Amino acid sequence: MEKERIGYRAHCLVLTYPTQGHINPMLEFSKRLEHKGVKVTLVTTYFISNTIHKEATTIALETISDGYDEGGRAKAESIHAYLERFRRVGSQTLAELLEKLSSSSRPVDCIVYDAFLPWALDVAKKFGLVGAVLFTQSCAVDNIYYQVHKGVLKVPLSETEILLLGSLPLEPQDMPSFVSDFGSYSAFLDILVGQFSNVDKADCVLVNTFYELEQEVVDWMEKIWPLGTIGPTIPSMFLDKRIEDDKSYGFSIFKPNMDACMKWLNDSPKGSVVYVSFGSSAALEVEQMQELAWGLRMSNRCFLWIVRASEEVKLPKSFVEETSEKGLVVRWCSQLEVLAHEAVGCFVTHCGWNSTLEALSFGVPMVAVPQWSDQSTNAKYIMDVWKIGLKAPVDEKGLVRRDALEHCVQEIMEGERGKEIKKNAFKWRKLAKEAVDDGGSSDKNIEEFVAKLVPS
Repeated sequence: MEKERIGYRAHCLVLTYPTQGHINPMLEFSKRLEHKGVKVTLVTTYFISNTIHKEATTIALETISDGYDEGGRAKAESIHAYLERFRRVGSQTLAELLEKLSSSSRPVDCIVYDAFLPWALDVAKKFGLVGAVLFTQSCAVDNIYYQVHKGVLKVPLSETEILLLGSLPLEPQDMPSFVSDFGSYSAFLDILVGQFSNVDKADCVLVNTFYELEQEVVDWMEKIWPLGTIGPTIPSMFLDKRIEDDKSYGFSIFKPNMDACMKWLNDSPKGSVVYVSFGSSAALEVEQMQELAWGLRMSNRCFLWIVRASEEVKLPKSFVEETSEKGLVVRWCSQLEVLAHEAVGCFVTHCGWNSTLEALSFGVPMVAVPQWSDQSTNAKYIMDVWKIGLKAPVDEKGLVRRDALEHCVQEIMEGERGKEIKKNAFKWRKLAKEAVDDGGSSDKNIEEFVAKLVPS
């Protein structure tokens, strides 16, 4: 048979949820698979494929429809409406893609699907394919949503301390916002709990983390599913350097302004710059933006602040001009290249999971200013478990005030506590590299996954 011939490479479709924070880890995992001899085809929606900035990559790209080819999710009446139409139209167009590829020289053997799209597993099973789910958030956060799914963790929360198997004790403010602020984000909670609707039928459960980082919860979850950690999903040239030319994620929703960023950083002393970014989708309140601006100004530190075009109006009047000697404000840049630069000594962020893994991988101390979703849980681990940063305290309105931000920045940059944080950050940087390097925990898990696909 074709599959049994010597030299056959399995073919994986890797299906990603169409946002930057999901595309990046799925694409990097694809590169790891290809490096192991697997043919990979990345699948995203028509709309995203037509709007993102693509760089050169060896990964093949195919598209399916989410039912909103002219405007993506923005055209949907609600997130519920979007996901229901994506399930219906996506299932149909994914099946059509599989039919098309079945007659090619490389028919598909496996679908690796984003956990946000559990219906992809049903399509995989219909075609007799291996189905592997990839969770793009931390194991700690996945565990919380799983416990909600099982009914072990009841929402709305009624306890002041939450004790979950595999997890450290958490307070309500440490939980994902969809759980702690039950009712405010019901559609998103449904998505995240729905990740587990058919997970027991998956052949493999993959998570974008590394074993050493979340050992206790990984050990517990491994008792439930055939789970493997495969992260951090950072381009290889920043970690193990085994995948040639893997210097960037490859797809970007926004066009970066790297020349200005790099010039600014190159002219700055080592460890002197505070890098501030809240990712590709966070929208801060005007008052919060202004408090952060004043906090940066009060710190008297050099700073590089990423402020998307839609957020610029929220800055204090004349802030950019008045701080131009100390700061640089740009609309977008390559976070990888910034965090990898020796000039960066502190990262002020909402601590989304990708940003957290990047900071860990580069050994950059963090000031966590969580906004929603999993960020409060990540912040708890950043400060109290991995001890690589500080969570900025908030006032009764839930805002980080200027003096609080200034204090956190100063403590990390030159305080006694900052010395220990920098030491821990360096430790996790070393462990992150070892995890994906030859023989590391994540590398072994990827090898085992590939072995399941390639006939013996």
